[in-house]
Amino acid sequence: MSKSCKGLAMELVKCLNESDCVKVQKRSYRECAKEKSPLISSECVGLRETYFNCKRGQVDMRARIRGNKGY
Repeated sequence: MSKSCKGLAMELVKCLNESDCVKVQKRSYRECAKEKSPLISSECVGLRETYFNCKRGQVDMRARIRGNKGY
């Protein structure tokens, strides 16, 4: 289960790498992921929320027994 969110993390990094926040402003992935600016596409924002829910599911004991949903 520790690797169940790895695919989402890689997609998020790929999406952020293509955003203007990283390309134009030369900011780190972490800084860009925290922001809610128009420099980040709605796809990246959606991936960030999905990744957050996946990581939260690893801590939640009910979800740990059942496993993460569809990731």
